[in-house]
Amino acid sequence: MDTESTHSGYSYHSSRSGRSNRHGDRSRERHKPSSSKDSSRSERSVVINPPDTPSQESPVHNGEPLPGEPTPAEAPGDDGQDDNWGETTTAVTGTSELSISQEEVVGLGKGIQDRTQGFRRYLPLAVGLCVGLLVLATPLVFLLLPAVMWPDRLQACGAACEGLFLSISFKLLILLVAIWALFLRPGRASLPRVCVYRAFLTTLTLLLTMSYWLFYGVRILDAQDEDYHGIVQFAVSLVDSQLFVHYLAVVLLELRHFKPCYSVCVMRSTDGETRHYNIGQLSIQRAALSILEYYYRDFPVHNPALLSASKHRAAKHLAGLKVYNVDAPGSTAGAQPGNGNQSRAMVTAAAKRKDNAHNELYYEEADYERRVRKRRARLVVAVEEAFTHVRRMKKEDEQASPSDIMDVREAALAIFPSMARALQKYLRTTRRQHCHSMESIQKHLAFCLVNNMSPKAFLEAYLSPGPTMQYGPERWMADQWTLVSEASVTSGIKEGTEFLLRCLDFSLAVTVKGIPYIRLTEEYIDAKSHKFLLLLQSETSV
Repeated sequence: MDTESTHSGYSYHSSRSGRSNRHGDRSRERHKPSSSKDSSRSERSVVINPPDTPSQESPVHNGEPLPGEPTPAEAPGDDGQDDNWGETTTAVTGTSELSISQEEVVGLGKGIQDRTQGFRRYLPLAVGLCVGLLVLATPLVFLLLPAVMWPDRLQACGAACEGLFLSISFKLLILLVAIWALFLRPGRASLPRVCVYRAFLTTLTLLLTMSYWLFYGVRILDAQDEDYHGIVQFAVSLVDSQLFVHYLAVVLLELRHFKPCYSVCVMRSTDGETRHYNIGQLSIQRAALSILEYYYRDFPVHNPALLSASKHRAAKHLAGLKVYNVDAPGSTAGAQPGNGNQSRAMVTAAAKRKDNAHNELYYEEADYERRVRKRRARLVVAVEEAFTHVRRMKKEDEQASPSDIMDVREAALAIFPSMARALQKYLRTTRRQHCHSMESIQKHLAFCLVNNMSPKAFLEAYLSPGPTMQYGPERWMADQWTLVSEASVTSGIKEGTEFLLRCLDFSLAVTVKGIPYIRLTEEYIDAKSHKFLLLLQSETSV
C-alpha cells in the first residue's frame, strides 16, 4: 500500500512539472513573429490539447487562456511526463466566434443543392414560356407597328385583308393551345443533360423568328411600306411557318419513339428480379427515364430484409473455417505433429460442413415456407371472422336508430385489433413489416368496408408484394438515381448498349438488344385441295 502511494505521488509530481515547463515554452513562443498564413489560420483553428498540454484546470485556445481560467504562469512546476499518457488522453476543445458546426455545414450544402435542383427543374419550363411568348407576340407586333408609326400613309384594308385577320386570329389560338399542350407541361424528371431535339427545336424557332424580324426591319420598317395587305400576308406566313415547326416538334418528341425498335432487359442487382420491355428510338437518358417509370409500375418493392438470410448463412459458414499458414516463420506445425493432425481434422470437418450446406439450405427454406403457410392460414381466418362480424353488425344497424349507427372509420378501428396480431406476425415472418404502417392498414380496411369488398380483396395487398408505386414515397428510399454509361447520355441507344441506374441500396443493369427483322411470307392453299372422297363398302359386318 505504501509503495502504491509513493508511485502515485511521483506520477502526479512529474506530470505537473511537465505541464509547467510546456507552459513556459508556449509563453515564449507566443511572442515570436509568425507568418500571415499561420496567423490567418489560427483565427479559425480549434486547438485539441493532449495530456501533455494544459488540462481542464487551465485550458488554452489559440494560444490564449479561456476567460475565467488561471494563466499558464500560475501553474506549479513539474519535471516529468506520465508514461501512461496514451491511455488517459483527454481532449479539451475551445470554440471560436468564427467556428461553424458540422450540422450547419451539411445544412448549408443541402440548401444549395435544393435550390440548384429547383432551378434545373423549372429552367426548361421558363425557357419554353419565354419562347412561346415571343412566337405569339411577334405576328401581333408586325401588325401593330405600321398602324402606330405611319397610320396616315397606309392603304385601306379591304375584305381580303380583313379575312386574313380572321385567319391569323384562329391560327394564333391553335398555336397557343399546341404550345401549351407540348412545351408547357411540368417536367417528370430532372435529366443530366439537355434534350437534343428540344434544343434543336428551340434554336430553329429562334432562328426563324429572328430571320422574319430582320426582313421586317429592312423591307418594311426602313422603307415604311404602305401596302398593309402585304404586311398582313407577311404576318400570316410567319404564323404558318411556326405551325409547321410545331408539327415537326410533335413528330420528333412524341411520335418518333412510338414504334418499338429495341428490347431492353432490366435486372435488379440485389435479388436478380428481371423484366423485359420494348422501346423505340430514344437517347440513353430518355430510355433510362422510361425504364424507371416501368420499374415503379412493374417491379415488386425492394426488400433488403429478404437478403439477410443468405448473408447470415454465408457468415455462419465462414465462421466455421479456420485457416492455418504452415509456411509462416513462426509456425510450429512441422515441429509438433499433434497440431498438424488437429488442423487437418478441422479442415476435414469444414469440408464436410461445406458438403452439407445444400441440406441446410433445403431445410431452412422448407421451414420458412411452413411458417409462412401457418401464419397465412391464421391471418386468413382472423380476417374472415372480422368481416363476418362486420356483415352481421351491418344487418343489425339496419334495424337500429340512426344515432346508433357506427361510422366506417369507427368500424375499421373496432375490428382492427382482432386481426392486428395475426397480420403483424405474418408481416414479420415475410419480412415486410416496414412496408405497411398501422395507419395505412386502417385506411385500406376502411376503404374495403366502404366499397363492400371481400376479405380476399383486403388480404391481396399483404399476401403478395405489390409494385413500388403501391407504397408511399417514404418506402421507396430512391428519390435520386445516378446514370452510369460509357457512351454519352445524349446519344441514341443501339444494339449492345449497356448502362446502369444506381440508387442508394441497389442498381438496375440495363442491356439493349435490337428487335430482329421478321420476314413473313405467304403460302396459298387451294380450296380444292381440301376435298376428299370417302368410299364405303356395301357389305357390313351386321
